[in-house]
Amino acid sequence: MGTFVNARELLAFAAGDNSSDTLIAGRHWNLTTLNHWNYTYYSNGTFSNGSRCYLVFEPYTPYLLQNGTFLNDTSCYSAIRSIGPRAGGSLGFGCFFLLSIVFTFINLRKHGRLFLPLEKRFRAVGRRWQWYWMLVAAAFGAISGITSIDVDRYYLPELPIVLTNFFWFLMLPTTMAVVWESVRHWGSWQERQAVDPNPFAMRQDDRRSKVEFYLPLAFYLFAWLNIFMVIPRSWSAIEKQRDPEQARLNAESVATDTRFKAAAFLLFCGWLTTAFSLHHSITHYKPRNRGMFNRTFGFLKYTPTKFLLTLLLSLVMVGYEAAIAFDFSISPLNIDPNLPIVFFVGWLPIALIFLVYEIAGYVDYNEDRELIRQRRIRGAEADNEIGITKKPHWWSRLHGNNQAINVHDAIARNVNEIGGGRATHMNLESSIEMGNMPSSKSKEPMSTDITGSKAKPEGPEAIRLAASLLFPVQNESSQSSDRFTDEPIADRGRNMTELRLSQENDPRGPISNRSQSTNSGTTLVANPQQIRSMLDV
Repeated sequence: MGTFVNARELLAFAAGDNSSDTLIAGRHWNLTTLNHWNYTYYSNGTFSNGSRCYLVFEPYTPYLLQNGTFLNDTSCYSAIRSIGPRAGGSLGFGCFFLLSIVFTFINLRKHGRLFLPLEKRFRAVGRRWQWYWMLVAAAFGAISGITSIDVDRYYLPELPIVLTNFFWFLMLPTTMAVVWESVRHWGSWQERQAVDPNPFAMRQDDRRSKVEFYLPLAFYLFAWLNIFMVIPRSWSAIEKQRDPEQARLNAESVATDTRFKAAAFLLFCGWLTTAFSLHHSITHYKPRNRGMFNRTFGFLKYTPTKFLLTLLLSLVMVGYEAAIAFDFSISPLNIDPNLPIVFFVGWLPIALIFLVYEIAGYVDYNEDRELIRQRRIRGAEADNEIGITKKPHWWSRLHGNNQAINVHDAIARNVNEIGGGRATHMNLESSIEMGNMPSSKSKEPMSTDITGSKAKPEGPEAIRLAASLLFPVQNESSQSSDRFTDEPIADRGRNMTELRLSQENDPRGPISNRSQSTNSGTTLVANPQQIRSMLDV
């Protein structure tokens, strides 16, 4: 089986000084006590009764009391060995994944920042999912690599072999999710660039959008089914590799059962979904080619280099999971596997996927900034088409009014821009010169020039003239009478005289105009208005 598994065989107790004594590892033991507690001696130097196991070789030899208690005992499942090649290699990969978390956070901050308003069609979390999954997968890889140290150091395999494989199998679907999210978001980024100049360029209810809606559901269904096939199960059989026969009967039969085979197939379905998503994005967002050769060449041409590498590496990862479901000798579930295959096919592709995405994240630009740059280029092209040349930013600083002003001066400048002051004066003068003003009723004489003709008013006179034209001023009696009656001035005077004479001849004495008025609209300052028709109401 190898150097990490001791060939365990049942040995008979050696004869001692008497029938109740046995000599093991140079020390006398009470055979009656050992038989009473059903302890068995094995060739790998251990005492075991099925529930407890102790080391009996030097320097871990314990003392046995009459009541079956061992003093200064050492359990068989203790880390007493030195670190081996499996622990060293796994620890190196674990440190790599721990270091990748730092760069993943840097890339998450770079590509997750927003420089444009949020859009309902393209959510910001879509570009961050790739880095979220990388953090999860890196955490699983680091835990798996660190816990594999005790796989070599434990005298007999127990919990460490289960922990390292538990998190390693969790790392497979999460790494596949990293590749999926990067491919899916690349398609979303292509759509965003296509609809940015024209939001109505692509419909949101066509076949393309429906396929993009159901593809994530299909992928995550396969990913979660992969986890369901592997994780929720009894792992105790993997610990039973204390001798080659036990490993063959217990661990190997479990590690190559139907559930592991089905898990590998489901992960391959997730890989196919990712590849189809890439093909879908290239078909709809890149120029189409005719012919089988041109389509293949176009697919390779438009596919980013990082996807060519990560899809190939993820396929190797999926293939390795399928291979270990049939061959236990290359499986990490084996306590003594073929280490070169485990490291170069099981661990290295995942580490290279992380390396490719970290470098690509460092090289690629933030999408919002890239979209701003594309908009600036389109704006410059549009300006060139219509012949507009924009001044650089420093032009306004050299040729503009850069003096610092207070709030009062700023308000006065804004008032002058929208009307008032000298600007209003100039507009009034222009209107008078163009003859747009109505004839004035004012009796104010106008100045005459040398030729005897009337000259236009200037200065304050022009403002007063404009004010009189817009708001003519009348005396109080004429203003009130014109305001509250429809009768001519002469008729109104005659009516007032007749009303006054009637009040003087009235035997009841003088009565106020308000009480005697048969007209409506009477006010305190004006004569009553006589209503002649309903139109006057």
